[in-house]
Amino acid sequence: MPGKTQTVTGPSALGANPGAQGVTFRVWAPHAEKVYVTGTFNNWSEASTPLAKGENGHWSADVPEAKTGDEYRYWIHGPQGPLSRIDPYARQVTGATGNGVIYDPHAFDWGDDRFQMATGNELVIYEMHVGTFHVKEKGQPGTLDSAIEKLPYLNKLGINAVELMPLAEFSGEFSWGYNPAQPFAVESIYGGPEALKRFVKAAHEQGIAVIVDVVYNHLGPSDLDLWQFDGWSENEKGGIYFYQDRRSSTPWGETRPDYGRDEVRQYLRDNALMWFEEYHADGLRWDMIAYIKSIDGSDDNPANDIPEGWTLMQWINEEVKRLFPGKISIGESMKNNPWIIKEVGAGGAGFNAQWDAGFVHPVRQAVIIRDDHLRDLGAVSKAIEHRYDLDAFRRVIYTESHDEVANGRARVPEEIWPGKVDSWFSKKRSTLGAALVLTAPGIPMLFQGQELLEDRWFQDKDPIDWSRAEDEHGILGMYRDLIALRRNRSGVTRGLCGQNIHIYHFDDGAKLIAFHRWDQQGPTDSVVVVVNMTNENRDGVRLGFPRAGWWKTRFNSDSYNYGPNFLNHPTPDVETKEEGADGLPCSGEISIGPYTVVIFSQDG
Repeated sequence: MPGKTQTVTGPSALGANPGAQGVTFRVWAPHAEKVYVTGTFNNWSEASTPLAKGENGHWSADVPEAKTGDEYRYWIHGPQGPLSRIDPYARQVTGATGNGVIYDPHAFDWGDDRFQMATGNELVIYEMHVGTFHVKEKGQPGTLDSAIEKLPYLNKLGINAVELMPLAEFSGEFSWGYNPAQPFAVESIYGGPEALKRFVKAAHEQGIAVIVDVVYNHLGPSDLDLWQFDGWSENEKGGIYFYQDRRSSTPWGETRPDYGRDEVRQYLRDNALMWFEEYHADGLRWDMIAYIKSIDGSDDNPANDIPEGWTLMQWINEEVKRLFPGKISIGESMKNNPWIIKEVGAGGAGFNAQWDAGFVHPVRQAVIIRDDHLRDLGAVSKAIEHRYDLDAFRRVIYTESHDEVANGRARVPEEIWPGKVDSWFSKKRSTLGAALVLTAPGIPMLFQGQELLEDRWFQDKDPIDWSRAEDEHGILGMYRDLIALRRNRSGVTRGLCGQNIHIYHFDDGAKLIAFHRWDQQGPTDSVVVVVNMTNENRDGVRLGFPRAGWWKTRFNSDSYNYGPNFLNHPTPDVETKEEGADGLPCSGEISIGPYTVVIFSQDG
């Protein structure tokens, strides 16, 4: 795909950079006539500390009396007269409309942090919103430090990666985070940069990778000091950081960054790399990249394409791969666009994986709909088998995410029976969906509280009810068991980490499917998953199996262990014979309860 290229590879020195001789301030303001820095170090004088003009609209000054912890701002004299602005590169702020704080990004003691994230085929992601994950003070958001207290819980659950919803400083105290006002500053209400570093360090000690959600399709739009930053603009648009024509328009405001301007590209590139370099993050999840690719987020309207948006994604993803090998870049497109994950050399955007709309929508629909006869088994089968290119682990699969449990939608148990999330139907069918997430090929993701059967819908002022960990300990135990099987922690389900899947039994009348997952095949590797999507027991069902011998029942979602009102319909181990069925060389009879998933594998 044609577009703008860029060759800058070194880190930008913009911002406030502490050193042995004080602090060096650098800022880009190409339309400024004069620039001053003001702060606690000069008693907030508006004119005593000027910056010198350099090349390409950059201004700089060495200020010996400035030090880490000082607050500061810029006074920019331009077309609109003097403007007070927060440093766009400020790593710490007192608030979205407050002051920048001089911060040393290299002072934190990481100890011996040599954490290596699990490979994509063994990742299990937990999407977390810091403000509601673990709230300790009523009426106040949760913090990164309070979230640290729950990391051992996530470790025990089997989670090995958390995806943090956006952390950049936003307007107000409550937000999902998709309104970044200061992209380089960690949200102060969450604890700021030091708290995020403590969180990452603690997560790594628990064997948990940290993926940061970033927002580059728009900025703000509220409390946005970048708007007309140096006083210049055209068409009453946003000035130097933003497009000045129809390309500025997004569903969230007129604040799409100008991906064609070198300084803006550098700004976003520096931001992306900051999370790896300064915070030891293990990956990025890019929000709604369809609106970086095109004005209206479409794949089929070339007139609205933004070629330089595509090349920006390519450049940053290549930089991440070059400088931080082994990290992951996840794109949210929701367009099932295979070019998102193709290599840059082939013309792709270069992401490692993308959120898979081809999984979540049909699977959610299949478990939510009330009438068993209307469950679309064909759509579920396609969702299970779907992949981008040849790699099954280039997609993130889920039934709940922040988007899918809000914006007019609710948690899956709530959708199944509004107001009755603890009902048998809500439990059985929501966990049916979860079992598909954790047995289908792909990178599985849970949304916070899903394992506790959280009710209603996601709101930024509605914290997780941790009392449900006891109340719904059976459902929590089911998620724990499923994740253990998905990660092959007992050494007998390696196939769930493998690339291969074969849906070999498909009975649309009985709403029963069975599929084979494998890596290399054979005992302890091949896994057979059977799914009953009706409210009826199925007994004496003859199914094909890949091999003869004993197949152990590793999991039965109808077990009493997971709910006292579950039927505990017996699904005993199966002895298969060399009698072909379903196109496989062997077969055996199984029984399965209503709305149930069972998993079989063989010992070595």
